[in-house]
Amino acid sequence: MNLLGFVNKSLDLPTEEAAIPDKPSGLIVEENHYISGNRIVEPVPSHLKKAVFGMGCFWGAERLFWTLKGVYSTAVGYAGGITVNPTYDDVCSGRTGHTEVVLTFFDPSVVSYEDLLKVFWESHNPTEGMRQGNDVGTQYRSAIYCDNDEQLLTAKMSQEVFQRELDTKKYPSITTEINTLNRFYYAETYHQQYLGKNPNGYCGLMGTGCTYKPS
Repeated sequence: MNLLGFVNKSLDLPTEEAAIPDKPSGLIVEENHYISGNRIVEPVPSHLKKAVFGMGCFWGAERLFWTLKGVYSTAVGYAGGITVNPTYDDVCSGRTGHTEVVLTFFDPSVVSYEDLLKVFWESHNPTEGMRQGNDVGTQYRSAIYCDNDEQLLTAKMSQEVFQRELDTKKYPSITTEINTLNRFYYAETYHQQYLGKNPNGYCGLMGTGCTYKPS
């Protein structure tokens, strides 16, 4: 999505003083998923859980999750930063602190959180720091933002498991940010389910070839 993003791109997260000022209101997005028709904003059915993952460009990552059995809906947006109600241009400037993420509403009786983590770990390179492949910048960093303490514990344990697999192929240490979700901001409607609307659009997803094998 940002093949020339390495040009003059800061790889340092901004301070609160340097961050773009908050905006008074958030973006208004289409509330239904372009592919499934299910709601992408709450309220959603009460039996569903949610998970948030950052894997670089959010276009391809979102498509990966919406194809999974048990996933009710997905949405793309921004998390992990400072600026309230950021826009895409704000985030791409590197001055909000957010990374591009996918919000997934899933049925835990069909697909578990650990199943989603397996897809997360295997489908991108979590060792690259502030980039994914040719997409360079703080908005492309790998991240897991957890909805509760149970998810946080599971995510941290899964990192240890996957690091052992990466070690066997001489990859460096995982740089994935794992934290509690503070707030998710929806991206603009044209980004939502982008590869459903534009099937030949850019997708930069590339894994390491390592397999997530929970004990």
